[in-house]
Amino acid sequence: QQIQATERAFAAILADGSVVTWGDAENGGDSSAVQDQLRGVQQIQATSAAFAAILEDGSVVTWGDAGCGGDSSAVQDQLKGVQQIQASAGAFAAILADGSVLTWGDAKNGGDSRAVQDQLKGVQQIQSTGMAFAAILEDGSIVTWGIADFGGDSSAVRDQLNGVMQIQATHSAFAAILEDGSIVTWGHAGYGGDSSAVQRELRFV
Repeated sequence: QQIQATERAFAAILADGSVVTWGDAENGGDSSAVQDQLRGVQQIQATSAAFAAILEDGSVVTWGDAGCGGDSSAVQDQLKGVQQIQASAGAFAAILADGSVLTWGDAKNGGDSRAVQDQLKGVQQIQSTGMAFAAILEDGSIVTWGIADFGGDSSAVRDQLNGVMQIQATHSAFAAILEDGSIVTWGHAGYGGDSSAVQRELRFV
């Protein structure tokens, strides 16, 4: 049904909703500790060294490197009604049914969203670079967190980030398509965070 990968391991969802993993054990290739929980798996997401599986009841099972999101015990009780999971290199972000967001994993990779938690309401979509996340809210605005140079700080373009329809990401920068067809970018200039040279051409995207 689906195959997902960390840097050194794979995880495959079978037709019956179970999961088979292989590759480096510490990078998620060994799921034996949670194998009995991996039933009715709908979707799998991966950081560089850990996996997170959404089950049909909206709960989540994680395994792999604990520091990269493989240990979700700190938020496990709250991981209910999960709609979508996004991953950076070392952290996961889950959108819950009520539009709020839960994060776990390496704090520097976006695993700690406490600074913006009160803004994360009505979240529709999350995108990630290697070390940051960007969430689109239902009003078309954006909330970002994680390492600034990886797009975690969008303050320089916040006034422009209205009516956002979609976000795409490189390893260290974000690009948002607005409803008027224009593009706003931020993050590391060397990874596409500076689009000033082509800004005039970026209309009606």
